[in-house]
Amino acid sequence: MALSADVLLKAAREYGTPLFVYDADLMLQRYRDLYDFISWPKLRIFYALKANYNVALLRTLQEAGAALDTVSPGEVQLAQRLGYTADRILYTANSMTDAEVREVQRTGVLMNIGELSRLEKFGREFPGSRVCVRFNPDVVDGETAKTATAGPATKFGILMQDVERVVAIAARYDLTVVGLHEHTGSGLTMEASVYQSMANLMSLATPERFPHLEFLDFGGGFKVPYRPDEKRVDYRAMGAEIARLFREFCGRYGRELEMRFEPGKCIVAECGHLVVEVNTLKDNRGRLIVGCNSGFPQLIRPMLYNAYHHIVNLSHPQGAPRTYDICGNICETGDRFAEQRVLPEIREGDLLDIENAGAYCYSMGGIYNLRPMPAEALVRDGRLSLVRRALSNAQMVEQLLSECV
Repeated sequence: MALSADVLLKAAREYGTPLFVYDADLMLQRYRDLYDFISWPKLRIFYALKANYNVALLRTLQEAGAALDTVSPGEVQLAQRLGYTADRILYTANSMTDAEVREVQRTGVLMNIGELSRLEKFGREFPGSRVCVRFNPDVVDGETAKTATAGPATKFGILMQDVERVVAIAARYDLTVVGLHEHTGSGLTMEASVYQSMANLMSLATPERFPHLEFLDFGGGFKVPYRPDEKRVDYRAMGAEIARLFREFCGRYGRELEMRFEPGKCIVAECGHLVVEVNTLKDNRGRLIVGCNSGFPQLIRPMLYNAYHHIVNLSHPQGAPRTYDICGNICETGDRFAEQRVLPEIREGDLLDIENAGAYCYSMGGIYNLRPMPAEALVRDGRLSLVRRALSNAQMVEQLLSECV
């Protein structure tokens, strides 16, 4: 169940707006759902930390036994400070520098490498190491071209045709390839894409090429419904097919391997809400403009991807329906959370709930126009608490000045 309007209104009264509110119980349910849907004895779910790095959410997942997919040394450091051990972290960055490779290698976290040149340099500097290799599965999918992470136009992964070059590099530097990895895209639109990308990666994973494999990692990208009328994917049926395909592969390989997925969005998207206040109303020759006390730096997905986020009028849900542009407070015309959206009548002072704000919202935020990021609140076991304070304008400016040299 999503958080009720009463809970969100209470959070706004106690902590002010704009405010992110997260439902930790729903997040845990989505995490556990994956183990229920995909019946495999050696399944491991690595939460994609980049989706939302809120410390309270990460602690909740850590207590539940989750592992993490990380993409920067900062993410690795945060994970380890929160008690995630090295064996519960995978490092999958792209365009890695020599310095960050050395920094992460010192932590004992397994490196997932997606370029031949980087694999060569890694082998030269760290011969005899364990490593995971990322391949491009050559299957294009995702909600937008900007979030498709495979196929001819992507920067991610080594081409499948270069698998023998990977084998040669590993042999040259005595690297033990313990895992193979692929990721097709975010918000996968076709179930067949998951199966085909799995098949493509499994076709490379022969015992002759990679005799020491411990796992195959099939990435994330599981789709969640953002629109109220959007049908939820039947992940139970999909999980059964995933398990069948992997079971057949393990039979060919000769032993049972670990299966990994690294979802972010499907674990945290639906648990998040951004509550904003309506400051201004404007009638531009019949086009109704709603001005809010938040903007695209605090939730950029609509402006960046034309992404849809459902919006609810929390304080006037029974108002007569009208059509609005829900705009932010940033000096860009594209600063809209929604365009020509039908909502119950909106009044100045109303509170709006922007739903599905748990993934790639706060984590992609910034302080453009020098507006501080919102506070964050958490609901767990029915209890509401503040888990991250917002900086005041004075605190933000002081922090900026203190960083100057």
